[in-house]
Amino acid sequence: MERWLEAERDQLALWLPVMLGIGIAAWFLLPDAARWSAFLSACGGVALAGVTIARGGRASRVMLVAGCAMALGCALIWGRAERVAAPVLARPAVVAFSARVDRVEPMPARQIVRLRLGVIEPATAGLPPVVRVNVADKDMPPGVGRGAIVKLRARLMPPGAAAVPGAYDFQRVAWFGEIGATGRAFAPIMVVTPGDPPGSALRERLTRHIQQRVDGSAGGIAAALVTGDRGAISEADDEALRRSGLAHLLSVSGLHVTAVVGATMLLVLKLLALSPALALRWRLPMVAAGAAAGVAIFYTWLTGAEVPTVRSCIAALLVLGALAMGREAVTLRLVAAGATIVLLLWPEALMSASFQLSFAAVTAIVALHEHRVVRGWFLKREESRGASLLRGLASLLLTGLVVEFALMPIGLFHFHKAGLYGALANIVAIPLTTFVVMPLEALGLVLDAAGLGAPVWWLAERGLWVLLWIAHTTADAPGAVKALPSMPRAAFGLMVAGGIWAALWRTRWRWLGVLPLMLGAGWAVATPAPDLIVTGDGRHVAVRTGDGGMALLRDRAGEYVRGVLGETGGTDAELSALSDDPRARCSSDLCLVRLRAEGRVWTILATRSGYLVPIAEFVALCRAADIVISERRLPRTCTPRWLKLDRPMLARTGGVAITLAGGQVRTVAGNPSAHRWRLPETVQPPRSFNSGGAARRASPARAPDRGGSAVDHRRGSPDRAEPSPLRAGNI
Repeated sequence: MERWLEAERDQLALWLPVMLGIGIAAWFLLPDAARWSAFLSACGGVALAGVTIARGGRASRVMLVAGCAMALGCALIWGRAERVAAPVLARPAVVAFSARVDRVEPMPARQIVRLRLGVIEPATAGLPPVVRVNVADKDMPPGVGRGAIVKLRARLMPPGAAAVPGAYDFQRVAWFGEIGATGRAFAPIMVVTPGDPPGSALRERLTRHIQQRVDGSAGGIAAALVTGDRGAISEADDEALRRSGLAHLLSVSGLHVTAVVGATMLLVLKLLALSPALALRWRLPMVAAGAAAGVAIFYTWLTGAEVPTVRSCIAALLVLGALAMGREAVTLRLVAAGATIVLLLWPEALMSASFQLSFAAVTAIVALHEHRVVRGWFLKREESRGASLLRGLASLLLTGLVVEFALMPIGLFHFHKAGLYGALANIVAIPLTTFVVMPLEALGLVLDAAGLGAPVWWLAERGLWVLLWIAHTTADAPGAVKALPSMPRAAFGLMVAGGIWAALWRTRWRWLGVLPLMLGAGWAVATPAPDLIVTGDGRHVAVRTGDGGMALLRDRAGEYVRGVLGETGGTDAELSALSDDPRARCSSDLCLVRLRAEGRVWTILATRSGYLVPIAEFVALCRAADIVISERRLPRTCTPRWLKLDRPMLARTGGVAITLAGGQVRTVAGNPSAHRWRLPETVQPPRSFNSGGAARRASPARAPDRGGSAVDHRRGSPDRAEPSPLRAGNI
């Protein structure tokens, strides 16, 4: 072991952020404080073993540092979760309250404005300190800017857990974002004290200016590249960018910061070199690096200082520092340093798809080009311009393929989808964005000071429409997206561990990482898709169809529900209506469907409305069914042969995914957890603040969207004036 570690001594520092990440991940995966304390004790044991075993050797130091780093990671995230602790709304409520506007996010594509509000006297109002509401554009009064004091009435919801197993967990994200409730505000909104005028901040003025120069989604992309504001991009274009593997272009991160820093260095260096006196007396690369560092920090602040941008800025500053010292700039040590800084400042970022995707991509690129064989292939040499161009294109294609391979497990785990043509699309889209669109936007902003930027903006708009054409063409290509059902966490962990092992070591032992990587991939692919998916409110049910798709119990389910159920079911096709399935018999109130699995027929009964049905007939149907699903509390006399998923049961389990072959049942609350967002301190407005009990009348059956807003589900069928009795012949 000592000989192996000596051969890998240059790589050992790369494992520091990995050890920090193991400690952070352990805290998220372990359920309660007793296990967290046990993990910290085990890490202390590893560190002490490093002190006592092989005293003075490299293995001793590795064990000591690894034990301390893992313990530090666990302690950091534990402390972070406690520091951000704040009360959460207990139940849905319609509330009138006063608040201070902390943030204004216009979202023109959805015709809403999102407000982050600090509640004034939250204890008196019975509300969390921070809430987030959506306001329709037409209901926004003048004077609502940052720092404004407003009075409003809103329907608020507690942050929702994942709707089904494997779905987006907004409850955890909201906890670390210190958001205690989300919802929708009603008109009128009274402005008590005006704040900064909307658009008065530099970022907002730039966003508005760019969107005035470029229309539609192209203007939204143009604004996203400069200020990070994506609110003007239509849902269709946003989905096309995601499916084509180009969505990373919209998140201001490494690509954008690199382009800004590189352009600044080149421009400053060329301008200063025009003066012989400066060129002889000053170290111009140092000056250019200093100017680029300043621009990188300004650009990070301008785009909202989101975590991906901050970590990209940190990496850029490390690169500039290495260049200033005459060291090799882009190495895995740089990536490790950036990851370590981010995890020390924001340990919860480890669980986000953004962190995992960005660092996986950068690590794959650097590890590939550090390999001596690959480096030899693409070294510059004396050759024709055509051969040099082909070599560069081959380098881009190989890099794109490796990045797609590295990102595919992460995309499948978080989004249950992976683009298959993303490498080809990025070969064109990345140079187009970096060397055409962004320079044109910068030039247009400069020329606009003299009123001469219109031609440049026209060219930039053409480039952005080409980018959107690439996105839609790639997304619509046959087989462009591969969908898989939710994979087990252990399978994802095996793939991550194998990938990291293979990327960070340099000796032949690195190939041991292929084993867990292949095992995890095989496990993920072999995981059967669920036959039945039930949301946590019991209102929405998806059933596997004969052609491998999914059919919905309620035809009028919204886009969010359709997307979540389709992703969890591992299908990218449009979800059909269960009433159209030949295996199902449906009335206005009930659906009965029979599925065949493992040589037997399973009978599933689900309610479709909020109306009462004759008890005797319903109890008889329950006894003949294997699974009964309802958003209501069912009578005790309803006794199915296997599972009864009514409101009380689903309140304990959350969303449910069932694979009939083998009888596998996965639930959102399958692993009881004592994390603070699962059992938060709750508050509830008193009746005087609750609009005369309006919250009691409001339906609790709601599901959070990806941004945390709520999707309304009304009980019953709005088309029916009175209940209709259940008849056996109807189903």
